[in-house]
Amino acid sequence: MNSMSSNSGTNAWDGTHWIGGTAVPGGPHSIDVVNPATGAVVASLPAGTPADADRAVAAAAAAFPAWAATDPVRRAEILGRVAEGLQKRAEEIAGTITAEMGAPIQLSRFAQAGLPVAVTAAFAGLAADFPWTEEIGHSLVVREPVGVVGAITPWNFPLQQTATKVVPALLAGNTVVLKPSELAPLSARILAEVAAEAGLPAGVLNVVHGTGPVVGEAIAAHPGVDMVSFTGSTRAGKRVSVVAADTVKRVALELGGKSANVILDDADLARAVTLGVTNAWINSGQVCGAWSRMLVPASRHDEAVELAVAAAAGYTVGDPADESTRIGPLVSETQRQRVTGYIERGIADGATLAVGGPGRIEGLESGAYVRPTVFANVDPDSVIAQEEIFGPVLAVIPYADEDRAVEIANSTVYGLNGAVFGEREHALAVARRLRAGQIDVNGAEFNPLAPFGGYKQSGNGREMGRFGLEEFLEVKSIQR
Repeated sequence: MNSMSSNSGTNAWDGTHWIGGTAVPGGPHSIDVVNPATGAVVASLPAGTPADADRAVAAAAAAFPAWAATDPVRRAEILGRVAEGLQKRAEEIAGTITAEMGAPIQLSRFAQAGLPVAVTAAFAGLAADFPWTEEIGHSLVVREPVGVVGAITPWNFPLQQTATKVVPALLAGNTVVLKPSELAPLSARILAEVAAEAGLPAGVLNVVHGTGPVVGEAIAAHPGVDMVSFTGSTRAGKRVSVVAADTVKRVALELGGKSANVILDDADLARAVTLGVTNAWINSGQVCGAWSRMLVPASRHDEAVELAVAAAAGYTVGDPADESTRIGPLVSETQRQRVTGYIERGIADGATLAVGGPGRIEGLESGAYVRPTVFANVDPDSVIAQEEIFGPVLAVIPYADEDRAVEIANSTVYGLNGAVFGEREHALAVARRLRAGQIDVNGAEFNPLAPFGGYKQSGNGREMGRFGLEEFLEVKSIQR
């Protein structure tokens, strides 16, 4: 793909880390980045070591005093230029992420490349009016940076999830050591180049490539790291917490989800189901906040399933570089096998297969493709209704009454996201009863200034907007 060529600075796929403002060669071992649509290797990056992480932490620690002392408005100006730089390289970013993890190119343009620009600009706009200091009685309350932040980010929205951590951390005055996912690491280098061009001082942002068990754990355990912000699976998040505990560093976790789309009896059913399928299958269902459970009144279950099957017909599966593709491959063959196993389990446990199912798609026998799948009459306690599948699999669950709908929605160990469709005030009342960090009512638009994060085993802390900025700040009280 011609979008895989870097158009500024050092080649973003030259097999190096980014430490202290410059490209740093890795050791003798490398990690291949594989296009999941073709199996082709699109890049090779260093398999980082604890020594690489240590060097990056040292660079971040050395850069911290001067960056922390920089006026927040000045920090915001630099981040504003970062947003502009990302916008200039948006087409390159979109093509890169499509090649490394399989997101359809139209989604990559809008979300994978577009959202990080919006998020970065939104954070930059907070600095001037943010209460960096305030007076409470005879006390001066001062908000100060935590220190060196370790950011460990996932593969499903690689640049967006990086921006929601790195940008507020930098705005707060912290320095950062970033470990992107080894499955989709390439946009991290683009961000580092853009930040340097925008005037970010050397050492303020560092990138170390490698695996979670090696580099991720080294960052989480490092005594020179003051905070770890992690997005990924609940299993991995628990491990980060354990590793970080010895140094009692702050840990912010954004983990898995099993979000419920609660469709009430007074909802516009066709619209609720159509949007529900979209939000279940966006990014091939590889979204922590995907609406993977659709809860419908039992009396309208069959109608809802028919609507879901009809909507599914519009989801073209194919080459993610094709402009018409709506669902691309999953991120890897391992992930394809995992999701296929869940589809087989749903059938074995008695759910009704309405569309899709296991097996390869005709014409797409190679590549990590799965059939977009809708299950009907799903038992709310079954595996496919309780566990995060992270693929295009929708479970339609009938409910007897509204109290039962709320009970089912709240019945998993997760509490990240959710939706309610119905008459506005009715839907708002039900939204308040759901134990999740963010609820969309009647398909409301994403708000980059509103807090995002989970209840229960979906994690802790909040990202985005003022709440996301506060995550990266210490609070000091000075009595006068």
